[in-house]
Amino acid sequence: MKVLTVDHPHSFKKEDFPPLVMALGYFDGIHLGHQKVIQTAKQIAEEKHLKSAVMTFDPHPSVVLAKNHKVVELITPLHEKIKLIESMGIDYLFVVHFTTDFASLLPQQFVDQYIVGLGVKHVVAGFDYTYGKFGKGNMNNIEEFANGRFDITVVDKLTLQNRDDKVSSTLIRKCIKEGRVRDLKDLLGRYYEISGIVVHGEKRGRELGFPTANIELSDPYILPPNGVYIVRMYVRNQWHNGLCSVGYNPTFKNPDEYVQTTEVYLLDFSDWIYDEHVIVEWHDRIRDEKKFNSVEDLITEMKHDEQVARNYFK
Repeated sequence: MKVLTVDHPHSFKKEDFPPLVMALGYFDGIHLGHQKVIQTAKQIAEEKHLKSAVMTFDPHPSVVLAKNHKVVELITPLHEKIKLIESMGIDYLFVVHFTTDFASLLPQQFVDQYIVGLGVKHVVAGFDYTYGKFGKGNMNNIEEFANGRFDITVVDKLTLQNRDDKVSSTLIRKCIKEGRVRDLKDLLGRYYEISGIVVHGEKRGRELGFPTANIELSDPYILPPNGVYIVRMYVRNQWHNGLCSVGYNPTFKNPDEYVQTTEVYLLDFSDWIYDEHVIVEWHDRIRDEKKFNSVEDLITEMKHDEQVARNYFK
């Protein structure tokens, strides 16, 4: 897959590319609804003997458009999004640098410069995709702006079986924020993942008999609420079963010392993995974070958590 970073105004000409079938969207999460849009573009490209393409945007539009909104927690940072789109067999990925100037394009200007101007012969997008200043361009009026220069396919919303919920980034964010990590596989088509580097912590887990890997996140991921979770962790080319504690260690810390940490205890694993890049895959939530009256009570609870995880992975 060829990845192109596009700054506005871009200097590409449509002759720079073969005729394209392009899927449009921000695609945070590359969830099943997004996959349906991208796969539709790929299928049409194959049927028409054209090349497939995806256009996405970076950073998240709300970072640019919302006041005092400098960081947006993500389901899939750009590097993960690229990897997932590539795995779907797409030929071209256009990553448009989202700026205030780009956001001020009128719908007709966006269509002329970023669809027709890049040699796109067929556009595919979800029913709720918007473009142009104030989102005035949408999939209901795109034919007016296309003026017969390209074909259009609108992909309907995808809902969960026996439910009215639309598969969406908003629903996924809600599930993560509520700790419903077990529901994410039905929305994403895979387990939710975060990645980071193992850094030195306070080594208290080791003293308690539960050595943990303290994860410094590589990107501003959305984290589930404080608590204990069943996870797997990928380190040194292998997956290992484990537990993840997200929280402030209230048994040992006063509220004014609270700093949120993400710590993973791996079952049957004791290697030294500081500075290693790891991926954490979220499976289920066991319990809320608690403040224990004694270290002994904490250890008893951790042993119970471990048994729950072992039973889960049986």
